[in-house]
Amino acid sequence: MSATAKRLSRAATFCAAIAAAIGLALLLPSASTGGSTGTAAETKLPPAAARWVAAWPKTDFSRRSVDLSEIRSGGPPKDGIPPIDEPKFQDVGKVEGIAATEPLISLEIGGDARAYPLAVLMWHEIVNDTVGGVPVAVTFCPLCNAAVVFDRRLEGRVLDFGTTGNLRKSDLVMYDRQTESWWQQFLGEAIVGTLTGKRLKFLPSRIESFARFKARSAKGRVLVPNHPHMRRYGANPYAGYDGLSRPFLYDGALPANIAPLARVVSIGKVAWSLDLVRERKRIEHGDYVITWAPGQNSALDKPRIAEGRDVGNVVVQRKTAGRLVDAVHGIDFAFAFHAFHPDGVIHVK
Repeated sequence: MSATAKRLSRAATFCAAIAAAIGLALLLPSASTGGSTGTAAETKLPPAAARWVAAWPKTDFSRRSVDLSEIRSGGPPKDGIPPIDEPKFQDVGKVEGIAATEPLISLEIGGDARAYPLAVLMWHEIVNDTVGGVPVAVTFCPLCNAAVVFDRRLEGRVLDFGTTGNLRKSDLVMYDRQTESWWQQFLGEAIVGTLTGKRLKFLPSRIESFARFKARSAKGRVLVPNHPHMRRYGANPYAGYDGLSRPFLYDGALPANIAPLARVVSIGKVAWSLDLVRERKRIEHGDYVITWAPGQNSALDKPRIAEGRDVGNVVVQRKTAGRLVDAVHGIDFAFAFHAFHPDGVIHVK
């Protein structure tokens, strides 16, 4: 078997494993996702959108900022990966079953500190919550390692988000239930529907270990599954993903100076390889300070998240009024940063 054939075989095996893990049949990009109310000509939509009409009758596909052919099925149907709308929490001191080094997304607003384990978000991808009185969407796209927290308020109303089951550039495409517009998770931007062009506000958050969150937020609360047996919480259905040579369901350009699935720490359109941040331990960029410390598992390495290799804890803060405050940043795969910021810069040395 040729090297190319071996890579394709491995990719097919990996895709099948993901589909089996989430309990859904993986659909090819050209497959139907629920039928259509008519042909592309009848609906006056491009061929790429015709298959979505029946499942998305409220979505205005005539309004869009991207080529619809760039959007492809990730396998699950609409909300096949179910968001969490009524999140349940436990006091951090009472939480059991989470290893000290397991990763979670944490944020604090108005003294309300909460953490969302990737062991849970891996299976739901979106949590609609209210923290410190602010409606937020806590999101995680495993295929890009993109953990993003948004303010759900937009122009006087609060949006609720779900999963379309689709991907663009291997990144989660969300939708809001109010207009059924489609949103690019990585950018927080509506790309299809009546809200096309609108952007959500990013909120500062961290990906950190359970132990670090517990140490700095003694009164914090941690998300726990509403139904503990609904999914294999703690398992990684994408085992070995961050060790692949190419990303899943992505055929775009790759960065030239770094492995596609290497992690990068980004601020806007400037990024640093995680290896570089780990080597230097501290990097200053204008008013920003990036630091690294060991003790956090990769969520996308071993079959059990708690056994993943140590990728460490990254903190990005900004100097403000003589003190450091958490700043918006990304800790994503290099291919994703390059896909959405093709003119961005990745520092590797």
